[in-house]
Amino acid sequence: MSNLRKLGVSVIAAALGLSASGSLRAQTFTTLLSFDGSDGANSAAGLIRATDGNFYGTTSGGGAHSNGTIFRITPAGGLTTLYSFCSQSGCSDGYDPLGALIQAANGNLYGTTESGSVFRITLNGSFTTLGGTGGQYPSAGLMQGTNGNFYGTTARGGPNTCTLRPGYKVSCGTIFKITPSGTVTTLASLDQASGFDPLSPLIQAADGNFYGTTSRGGANYPGFGTVFQVTPTGTLTVLHSFDGTDGELCLAGLVQGTDGNFYGTTSFGGANPNFGGTVFKITPTGTLTTLHSFGSGDGTGASAALIQGTDGNFYGTTSGYGVSNTGTVFKITPSGALTTLFTFDGTDGELPYSTLVDGSNGDLYGTTEFGANSACSEGCGTIFSLSVGLTP
Repeated sequence: MSNLRKLGVSVIAAALGLSASGSLRAQTFTTLLSFDGSDGANSAAGLIRATDGNFYGTTSGGGAHSNGTIFRITPAGGLTTLYSFCSQSGCSDGYDPLGALIQAANGNLYGTTESGSVFRITLNGSFTTLGGTGGQYPSAGLMQGTNGNFYGTTARGGPNTCTLRPGYKVSCGTIFKITPSGTVTTLASLDQASGFDPLSPLIQAADGNFYGTTSRGGANYPGFGTVFQVTPTGTLTVLHSFDGTDGELCLAGLVQGTDGNFYGTTSFGGANPNFGGTVFKITPTGTLTTLHSFGSGDGTGASAALIQGTDGNFYGTTSGYGVSNTGTVFKITPSGALTTLFTFDGTDGELPYSTLVDGSNGDLYGTTEFGANSACSEGCGTIFSLSVGLTP
């Protein structure tokens, strides 16, 4: 588990002091795979569904060299390890991939490693390192713009210094562009006012601009994080600075709903007395509405982006911390009515840190970072599916 992710997780764990929440298991839940370390461990990134109908993902640990893997898993649960990181001399291929893969228009998969590299891998496992990111710790995955280039964020690096907490300063991070051939351009360098420490991927909205979140900084010094817009040429605008009451520690990216608004989550803060995080809506011009505050037996610590289902509702996960609170899968309507669909118990996984993906059969698929197989100190994690009645 990365130091940056541990930092975010430890904030949630220390602050929440959570109690157990009830379990709702009316849906059909299936554990497709329990990692055992040798085939990878601790998938924080989640899955993507590729054009061949299979799912692809990464683990941040385990594998042949204990530095993470790239894998393919069939809808029925058949796993193939395509690549184990640190296979090359001096780990020149990178290590500890934390962000999700993307499938580009050319059919290949692209991703990042926490060590700072950008890579390409074909569906049959041919691996190429494209280069660096111009910053440090690209904890989030890439996205491909309509112009064919890739865009991403780094949690550290850049020329500016930010105050993480009084007396502790860090480099603020960057937003970058990388061409398919590996040429990197820094589009924007983050600072205290814009927000810093971005841990989530960008999205390109219908207006052609990119939108994202930061976990720290903003107008409320030293800051609870921001939502921002950045143009393809690098002009950055802060749309919203969180103030704690409307959320704090935004570890997840945004999704643009069919209504044109953006939806997201925060891992901490909100109106509930135990500050269990929020689900929010924000317009492209920056008007934010808190749709739900977690912490009343419905999970805590939402750390992953939402997806919008074919029914128009949004689906997501809470990472959950405490003795019994090991995470949930939930549904929330655009107006904010939340239903807990499934509660993990550790044996079926723990800490679903990643964004869900919909399968061609209408089921939801995802990963848990911990739990299940005890070959790893906190459990090696799982891959799961959940049938919630969506239309394929």
